[in-house]
Amino acid sequence: MTARFKSSESVSFDETRLVRGMCRPFCAQNVYFSGELNERPGQNAKLFPLVRPNECAENVVIALTGGNNPSCLVSNCLPDLHFVGNSQCFPLYWYEKDDGSTMCLVADEGEKVVRDAWGNRYVRHDAITDEALRVFRDAYPMAFAARPKSRGGAGISKEDLFWYVYGILHSVEYRARFSANLQKELPRIPLAEDFEAFSAAGRALGELHLGYESVEPWPNLEITGAQPGQDPGPVEKLRWGKKRNPETGKMEKDITTLIYNKRVSIKGIPEDARDYVVIGRSPLEWVIDRYQVKTDKATGIVNDPNEYSDDPRYVLDLAYRLVTASMRTSEIVASLPSIREIAKPASWPAAWRAS
Repeated sequence: MTARFKSSESVSFDETRLVRGMCRPFCAQNVYFSGELNERPGQNAKLFPLVRPNECAENVVIALTGGNNPSCLVSNCLPDLHFVGNSQCFPLYWYEKDDGSTMCLVADEGEKVVRDAWGNRYVRHDAITDEALRVFRDAYPMAFAARPKSRGGAGISKEDLFWYVYGILHSVEYRARFSANLQKELPRIPLAEDFEAFSAAGRALGELHLGYESVEPWPNLEITGAQPGQDPGPVEKLRWGKKRNPETGKMEKDITTLIYNKRVSIKGIPEDARDYVVIGRSPLEWVIDRYQVKTDKATGIVNDPNEYSDDPRYVLDLAYRLVTASMRTSEIVASLPSIREIAKPASWPAAWRAS
């Protein structure tokens, strides 16, 4: 990351500015988040002002990229510009810092006054507008009619709408129908007949993709060289195993085996774990690409994944948890209903019709 200050200037190191960030899909790292050092912070100060060391923020964004391989992924911590390609982020909330003006001292209904790790005061605003919520409520007047109050009650909420969008963006039918548009413009969200199904699926996908480090390991995986709870030793570079092709006699990549180090490996990985991809790679392939010891030639700085966590099993445990994230994602995506668009309500804004 390029510095914004001259070489003659000095900047005091502030440990509280080390926060959790997402460099690439399923690859979390520490980031030094400071206005003095980050050259292109973008809108992150408005989206993630509450980040704290080793913690996730009080926000979620849908990061997406278009082009020939459109992809999307949620994050609840600081996303890199290239998190999922040339990412654009659409948040659930945005934050306004209290500058002492009367407009910011009182939050509107549904908004929340919060403080960051340094005591600064913010008002949390909904990124989804009241107008958008009204349109979707008009389109789906009976949505969640049977939902108990303890789970949100009847009617569509802004969170329901946020996760509906995430569900739609994962629809195979949606990506196929609008592939040409997705290559050159931002996604346009249709009014699918079954709003509840897409919203519930999006929420389930969000839980998987945000909580990928804590999901249950995929059953029946065979861990060789390390007992449960045992330190597996350091990792130098994750890689796939090898197997001989019986027809050609040549050695080929074995995607059912992941080599952790010279002593430890994971066997029995389902081949279907590669079906779910984000910008062309499965979660395991992203970890293989990123979680390796590398030394920067220019600076001599060593990037060592063994230092990403105080838990010596972090990388190993992450690998077989990502099998669960991949398999469950594929199951949810496969269960999505057909979109079957419904008629737009009378409250559909004129500006939306023109776009």
